[in-house]
Amino acid sequence: MTSSKAEPNNDVVEVDLGGRIVRVPKGGLYDRYRMNADLDDVAADPRVRSVDFFQTLPKTEVQSAIGPTRTPNFYYSMSKAQVTYVAPTKALRSRLPDELDPLQIAPGIGLFSVVFFRYDVCDIDFYTEATVGIAVRPARHGGMGAADVLTTLANDTTHAYVLSLPVNTEIAQVRGHDGYGFPKWVTDIDVDIDNLKARARVANDDGGTDIALNTVTPKQTTVASGSSVSTLISYTQLSGGWNATLSQTNTLSAGGTLLPRGLTLELGSGRLADDVRSLSPIRPLRLDVATECQNALHIPVPVSFPAR
Repeated sequence: MTSSKAEPNNDVVEVDLGGRIVRVPKGGLYDRYRMNADLDDVAADPRVRSVDFFQTLPKTEVQSAIGPTRTPNFYYSMSKAQVTYVAPTKALRSRLPDELDPLQIAPGIGLFSVVFFRYDVCDIDFYTEATVGIAVRPARHGGMGAADVLTTLANDTTHAYVLSLPVNTEIAQVRGHDGYGFPKWVTDIDVDIDNLKARARVANDDGGTDIALNTVTPKQTTVASGSSVSTLISYTQLSGGWNATLSQTNTLSAGGTLLPRGLTLELGSGRLADDVRSLSPIRPLRLDVATECQNALHIPVPVSFPAR
């Protein structure tokens, strides 16, 4: 596997994020542009197919928990592998805050996903991450669970609560934890995704395996930029209240398999593995791999929940 751990580099600069000092690559996108990259410069990178998606999303300067920043955070070239599991709603509910309910696809059955990401070109430079997240009903759903599922399928919009989200760089950890409220920490994460295979490994505190994926990549279909855009809304607690973070993914090359075979998800010792075990997975429902996609991650906004 090709390591996607950030390589040791003494050629770094220090930046202040809301009082937290982090190191970033000298001459990288963040060092040069501070979240406001020149799209013509980005388009010249051979790893970036197009910047058309980002030209329709103007940056806005906002005040945040990490100081002044620009939003959205753009991911110009990335890949990801997602395994979606069916699990008992009783187990899912046991890991959710009282304000959230699991999305049910059948009585007593819900969904959670394990996802591995590789960000080759983005506003905060190269990094990798992994996540375990539970599919939940929208904050103010007001309807029946089946209706929520149909709406999700029709609009390609998913709502989720993230249990764990490790990354492999300091800036991704501070921005994600302090600025967005996600449960992030720094560890070694290797992600290698191409047209043949998808492999990933997250290290635990002792350097052993927390969780690892090994699977064949489903046949990829290439589509025009902007023709397949999905939305994820994640709920987090930040500054004493609930917030919703919007993430828009522009898929460029992807494929999926229902009831995948030959997929290996190794559960070792660590927080991600513990999270998966706590959800009592029944079986993998779907494997989705995107060898080429892009993303716009918006700053969190406050959201209200119905009184229980």
